[in-house]
Amino acid sequence: MNIHSVALNAVARRLRATQTDTPPASKREAILRAAIDVFADRGYFNAQVADVARAAGVAAGTVYLYFKSKDDLLVSIFERSMRDGLDAGKCAVADLHDPSERLRRLARAHLARLGADRSLAIVFQVELRQSTKFMERFSSSLLRDYLGLIREAIADGQRAGTFRSDIKPTVAAKILFGALDEMATNWILSRRRYSLESDADAVVDLFLNGARAR
Repeated sequence: MNIHSVALNAVARRLRATQTDTPPASKREAILRAAIDVFADRGYFNAQVADVARAAGVAAGTVYLYFKSKDDLLVSIFERSMRDGLDAGKCAVADLHDPSERLRRLARAHLARLGADRSLAIVFQVELRQSTKFMERFSSSLLRDYLGLIREAIADGQRAGTFRSDIKPTVAAKILFGALDEMATNWILSRRRYSLESDADAVVDLFLNGARAR
């Protein structure tokens, strides 16, 4: 028995402990959760559907009742993560009008969500980016909608005269997203354990005020 088998068995025990007479929707979520943990632990290309099934405590054939293939599992992780991120972002700014504060709330929500689930962060930041085919998913409508929350706050700030009007809101939104994205990747790779969300304010402050001395 190797370290990967130990990890898979541990995941399977946790999932079985909460899966008595599991309804279909919950079973799908359990398989997806197992896929996140297995892909993060073994790497997407090294993992097999059988590994995911074992970790989820189901037969390999059961996985195919919910997902067409291992590729479909990865795509589903991406799509669910983006939907969850979009919902969290909308909730974070629902009661706000100030553009700067909206950017801070969006940044905190983004990093808090990834910081709360290291396995998801590894899959989202690393495994999804191993293939051009999956990278193309980042141009999907889900990401466009997610970036739209940032873009809207920037555009509102420009209309209010708070932000510079000589920059394109879409470009600025991608720059801020890219900075947050890099902080998440650095958090994964770092040997130091710290709160990822704590980086949010510094990123937004630099984005809003630049590097000039005050």
